[in-house]
Amino acid sequence: MTTIGQSVFNLDLNDLVEEAFERAGLELRTGYDMRTARRSLNLLTIEWANRGINLWTIEQGQIPMVTGQASYPFPTDTIDLLDQVIRTNNGTSNQIDINITRISESTYSTLPNKLAQGRPIQVWINRQTGQSNPTTAVLTANVASTDTTIDVSDATVLASNGFINLETETIYYANVSGNQLINCARAQNGTTATSHVATTTVYTNNLPSINVWPTPNSPGSQYMFVYWRLRRLQDAGTGVTEQDIPFRFLPCMVAGLAYYIAMKKPEVDPSRVMALKALYEEQFQLAADEDREKASIRFVPREMFY
Repeated sequence: MTTIGQSVFNLDLNDLVEEAFERAGLELRTGYDMRTARRSLNLLTIEWANRGINLWTIEQGQIPMVTGQASYPFPTDTIDLLDQVIRTNNGTSNQIDINITRISESTYSTLPNKLAQGRPIQVWINRQTGQSNPTTAVLTANVASTDTTIDVSDATVLASNGFINLETETIYYANVSGNQLINCARAQNGTTATSHVATTTVYTNNLPSINVWPTPNSPGSQYMFVYWRLRRLQDAGTGVTEQDIPFRFLPCMVAGLAYYIAMKKPEVDPSRVMALKALYEEQFQLAADEDREKASIRFVPREMFY
């Protein structure tokens, strides 16, 4: 006998939800059943992010450094950065990756001169929500696409430095002087620098970002911040889409969704709920043990003398 010759089995959203309902001893009948299951599935993937590192969500990125600029945004679906280096001579045969030390907010806050220039050697990762909110401040003068100073009606409602949105453009400002935002870096976070008219509302933008120290003394052609990030899993979707997981996590996702659904259904026997929970924990542990780094680890003691 011959085998089928392919290994492509997967579950789309409908099949996954139906399997979970059957494990809970229920039937998928109504549109609300699908909606509540999709909501539970999104919460389940967020729980996985809190449990640890999911290797298939690691992505590499890079940010060109700008002379004198301390803060740089990274994608809003970023959970955290795992590793980071400063790359010199990017794209050439003699490029070099140099370690940059991650520091805490308290350490960064005690740096006396945050705008000192040099090769960046320390980075604070500011894990913000990525949400944008309107303020009571508006532009008091037109802003051209090349302007680096922006006049606003009330700068006291803004932080001393950070990111703002003017319509579709994201802008980083390094300082505030009176009601002026100065040393602005235009077209941040993949947006395009455009002109804006007076009375445009100023939005704060709580972007996840890095703050490097010292600030670069050369542009991105000399220094490139290269990072490996842990991103969020994609949302559950609305129909026949497959989930943003490798095949080995399918049993775990089905078991977890069955447990989540059973918790919400009063007709499910409590003993069955506990059995589903135990099965989910077992399946997650099996998947997590397989989804791990398998490279050798070497520990070298570091001696220090006074």
